[in-house]
Formats: sequence, structure tokens, C-alpha cells
Amino acid sequence: MNVHHLELFYYVATHGGVSAAARQMPYGIQQPAISAQILQLEDVLGVTLYQRRPFQLTREGQLLYDHIAPFFKGLGDVADRIRGGGETRLRIAAPEIVQREYLPELCARMQRRVEGFHFTLTDGRQQQIEQFVAAQEIDIGLSTLTDKPPPNVETRELLRLPMCLLVPAKSSLKSAAQLWEKERIETPLIALTASDPLVREFQSGLRQHGVEWITSLEVGSLDTVARYVAGGFGIGLSLQMPRVEAPAGVRVLPLDDFPTLAFGVMWIGRLSPLGEAFLEEAQAIAKGLR
Repeated sequence: MNVHHLELFYYVATHGGVSAAARQMPYGIQQPAISAQILQLEDVLGVTLYQRRPFQLTREGQLLYDHIAPFFKGLGDVADRIRGGGETRLRIAAPEIVQREYLPELCARMQRRVEGFHFTLTDGRQQQIEQFVAAQEIDIGLSTLTDKPPPNVETRELLRLPMCLLVPAKSSLKSAAQLWEKERIETPLIALTASDPLVREFQSGLRQHGVEWITSLEVGSLDTVARYVAGGFGIGLSLQMPRVEAPAGVRVLPLDDFPTLAFGVMWIGRLSPLGEAFLEEAQAIAKGLR
């Protein structure tokens, strides 16, 4: 068997398809080339390794994946140890707003604490970060937390974040309670996707108030929520985050009687000493923010 073909199969199986594998490969390779080489591997073995649509490993594919996965998963760590940097590098994932507002300080503290500390950074929302952690594609994720993380994923809460509504600065609304008094809220709601914990908890709070208000504009980040509110496109659902000011043209309406969201750290397995140090510094910053 061609080792390069096995590597391509590992990425396809890990990421659930050829297109996803092409995005995650550490070197450039097009989808047609991956598909062609996987077909060559299947010809050599005389079996089909996975069903294409929907993606699912066959029995033979799962057997092959279980055999080769430990080798390919461990290559990065071996390379780091050979270079002498395996104990100073962390793979981190966090939403854009966390990357911008909090990670620079956290990583600066780590550089002062650990000589030679360096890191890689991946963007993602809560569900994506959970998937990255579960697949061991990152070492530590920073995100809102759910009550039931994926199997084997460990979490540590750092902060509780209150929900809020964002309205245009010129809006006549003085409090969120004024909205609940209306028979029907006609103003568009701007929020993250329905699967995000923030949106799920907000909808739960609305039901307790006997209110129905479905998202009209689904966007990819809290920054984008604020930008659309500032543009006069509706009312936004967001979080009150320490040290983060509302942008120009936007006012904050607190949602004091709604649930707060847990924000924290997630990882899988046992944290390395470097991971433990990162967690300690994150907890120290969170304590100051509280």
C-alpha cells in the first residue's frame, strides 16, 4: 500500500469527506486528486473504504482507519519533540471576539511564564470548537459551554456571561421588557445560528415570558450582529462581555431575568503541563474580569 494514499484516506476519514479533507491537509492538494488516489487505494485493497453520500466508513474502512489513525495522529507530536518544541506549543481554538479581546493578554502571560511558548490559532463557534477538541485537532478550546459536552471532552467554567439585546442608538426602547408587552414583535431579530447555546437559552427565556420571536437574520459572529444593528436592520442578541464596549451607534439593553451563559475552557484527556499552565493563566485573567 502507498503510504501517501493511506495519509489521504486518514484525512478523509477523520474529517468526514474529501472536500473537508482538502481544507485540512497540511499541504496543497485538490479534491479530484484526493478522490483519484483514494480510488487507487481501494483498487489495491479490492474493497470500498467508505460510502460517499452520506459519508460513512465501511467495515473495511473502519478497520483500516483504526489501524493507521494512531500513527498519523502522533506525527505532529513526534515532529515537535524532534525539533525540541513539543512542550512549548499549544493548538488553540476560539471565536473571533475572544481572539481579539482576551487571547493576546493570555498568550503574552504564557510567553512570560514558559520560555519558547508558541501556539497555533483556529477560529470557530462553540459547536465547531467542540468538534475540534473531540477530534484532537486542537489542544484547548475557549468558548461558551454546554451542559452536555461530547464524550470524553472535559470543561472548566471561567465566567458567567449575561445576555443582552443590542438596539440602534436612536431607538425609543428603554428596556427589553417593553418588547414583551407587545402582542407581536415585528422588528427583525439578528442572532447567531439556532444551534448556538446563546440562541437556545434566549429562546428558552422567551418561552418563559410567553413570547415568540424567531431569528430573521442569522450571522456568523457577535461582531456581525452589532454591525447589522448599527445599520438599522433590527435588534441583535448578544452577550455582555467584560471590557468589550458596545460599538458606535448601538445601545445595550440588559436581559437581567434571562439565563447567563457559561464561558470556559475545553479539552480532551489529561492536560499536559503546558495546558495546565494555560488554564491557570486563563483562570487568573477571568478572576480579574469578574
